[in-house]
Amino acid sequence: MLTEIELVQIYREHTAPLYAFVSRRVGGDRGLAEDIVQDAWLRAVAVWPRRGTPDHPRAWLILVARNLLVSHFRRRRPLPVDPAELELEDDSYCPETPWAAALVSWGLARLRKRQAQLLEAFYFDGKSTREIAKECGLSERAVEGRLRRARQNLEKRLRPYVSSDAPAPIAAESAVEPVAALKLSEGGRKNA
Repeated sequence: MLTEIELVQIYREHTAPLYAFVSRRVGGDRGLAEDIVQDAWLRAVAVWPRRGTPDHPRAWLILVARNLLVSHFRRRRPLPVDPAELELEDDSYCPETPWAAALVSWGLARLRKRQAQLLEAFYFDGKSTREIAKECGLSERAVEGRLRRARQNLEKRLRPYVSSDAPAPIAAESAVEPVAALKLSEGGRKNA
């Protein structure tokens, strides 16, 4: 049985990394990140007392948060983004505005799960192709090819929402703390 003291300890240990995981994927949109983290914890509080605390609570919480993000972005239609804010070919690209990050996350939610996970591992989690290859039991070359195809599929999904006529969305700038979120390019970390 999970005690309140154990739950508080798990909460203290895993909330900051969980928030960082979510925040990177929503472009620093503090309100959305807090909502997703809160919903993940509510599910934990509902499930863990019945089924027991998982062996790896952070991994469980991150999986729940990722599913919540996918659900969130599948329900929403993205706002158009100016191409200057979404330069996917630039090696140093990183969506710095919440609406650019939202568009990228929206696109990831529409990719096949394996492609989205591969892009997330490489760009959001900062893993090298070598690390991903080792985790997946693939060659680095295979990972590079899969990354290229996943990137191409993401760009196809985003293309209709990238327009130079796009009005700047109204955002509560003061409520947004930019977070380095995603870098989509052919370059990047090959080996680390």
